[in-house]
Amino acid sequence: MHLDMMCIADLARMTQTSCYKRAGRASLNLPNYLTISRILSIPLFIWILSTSQISSVHGEKELLAAAVFALAAITDRLDGYLARKRGQVTRMGMLLDPLADKLLIVSALVVLVQFNPRLMPAWIVIAVLAREILITDLRLVAAAEGFTIQARDLGKWKMVVQVVAVIATILERHWPLVTLQLGGFHPVFSIAWTARLSIWAMLLLSVISAVDYFVIFWSSIDQAATSRRAPAGFRPRRKAPVTAIRP
Repeated sequence: MHLDMMCIADLARMTQTSCYKRAGRASLNLPNYLTISRILSIPLFIWILSTSQISSVHGEKELLAAAVFALAAITDRLDGYLARKRGQVTRMGMLLDPLADKLLIVSALVVLVQFNPRLMPAWIVIAVLAREILITDLRLVAAAEGFTIQARDLGKWKMVVQVVAVIATILERHWPLVTLQLGGFHPVFSIAWTARLSIWAMLLLSVISAVDYFVIFWSSIDQAATSRRAPAGFRPRRKAPVTAIRP
């Protein structure tokens, strides 16, 4: 009897371990690998812009940093598309994807304050970071109240503008103006103006989206409080008194 109980316990432990392994393999799918690669590219991106071991005489540093950031930004769209198409949406991906986006953008903006302060002043970065902190806090409070705030189109456009602003600010340090070769025409493209316009658009969209999220959050909180509150003039029905029947 004792041996039978030991065998059952060993079988249960083996089954549990096997389930954990299968769950781990299910979480680490291709979309999640892409998200993790986006997080791992952040130290590489910061090192490229901060090191003196990569030359910037011919713009090698700027091109390499822009390429790394662009590839990381592409994985932001690719991992979500693959997760939905292949039916591989996991809790791990839902947690890591927005975290990877914020880490990538925040790290890029902070390092650009040092790399190209003429175009990326610190106060703009502080304003964008304040927006990210506010949205994160609102989502945490909303989750504690039992509802979620879905991503808005303004937030998605803001992400696109941020990517353009970061890449243009990097390239502008070496190529403020670029002369294009279009047959017999040689138009001049201003990366400096592209960077300035995208930076101001990023700031404007950050403020507008923050106000939009706050309005949605406040209305959701108000609706939740109203649903929990009893309507005015409502009184609970009193039970009819029970009359004792004597024999």
